Amino acid sequence: MSRLDEVGARDAWRCWLCDEPVDPEMSVNDARGPSIDSITTKSKSKAGAATERLAHRACNTRKGAVTPVVPWPDHLFVVDPGVIIMSVDRLQRKGGREIMARCPTRTDAQDAATWLADRISRLRPDMRATTEVEAGGGQFLVVLRA
Repeated sequence: MSRLDEVGARDAWRCWLCDEPVDPEMSVNDARGPSIDSITTKSKSKAGAATERLAHRACNTRKGAVTPVVPWPDHLFVVDPGVIIMSVDRLQRKGGREIMARCPTRTDAQDAATWLADRISRLRPDMRATTEVEAGGGQFLVVLRA
């Protein structure tokens, strides 16, 4: 089994950046083909080993030119959505809580919180994070805690 197959199987053949499926049969030279992305360099890793994640070739390449962004899905009704990767990185280093989005109804906020918890479990499987919904100012806040 190749390293790509190991990383792909561990990540359930989903791109850690865009969260879309990665076809293991596609050419690694294709933009939608599989590639291994080191999200932590060996010099910055606590254990001294790189943390490898599966990414589409295009997502991995684009990440080098621009800061990677995990998009909020269009079906969620969120206002002022937080930047997920930056918030997760900050919470992983410092702990605490961050307001990730505002929603007009409790149902919208709960849907967003459920999606966010699921997405973070795939984005940073080693992070112990929870989501909560808090009422405030006639709206509902999606809170991420670590």
